[in-house]
Amino acid sequence: MKKSILIVAVLSAFIFTSCKENAADKVNEENVAAAADRDAKAGDFPVMTFSESEFDFGTIDQGTNVEHTFTFTNTGNAPLVIVDAKSSCGCTVPQFTKAPVAPGDTGEMLVKFNGSGKGQVSKTVTITANTKSGKETLKIKAFVNAPEGVTPAASNVIKTNSK
Repeated sequence: MKKSILIVAVLSAFIFTSCKENAADKVNEENVAAAADRDAKAGDFPVMTFSESEFDFGTIDQGTNVEHTFTFTNTGNAPLVIVDAKSSCGCTVPQFTKAPVAPGDTGEMLVKFNGSGKGQVSKTVTITANTKSGKETLKIKAFVNAPEGVTPAASNVIKTNSK
């Protein structure tokens, strides 16, 4: 009985292994070359290199609209696509190049600031792009003068309507 079970097991193993087709014969060489090319390019990222990453507007009067254009170059090996740019507050508005920036080409990021706040003010613009880190940052700052006749203590008072 044991011999017959052993014989059936050996024959079953032989049948299952002999019916198998060679999987290597089904591999398409064109697909292998395309996959190798794709995998080689998977590590290529665009690199956003700014001529300056921070700009100081100096001293401005409160409510004065100012703007600065940041220029950048794609020093990477793939096209650069900016998905979004957001500032740390609503008083700063970034506008950016929407078209992809090819390797070696330059683009611009215009940052507008409406002069809100008082004293030393710093704002950050966060750029979402297809770079390796996925996020890049720019900074602007200014010293905002309060309007004449308004003392710093008086300008901090919150006015409410009372009936």
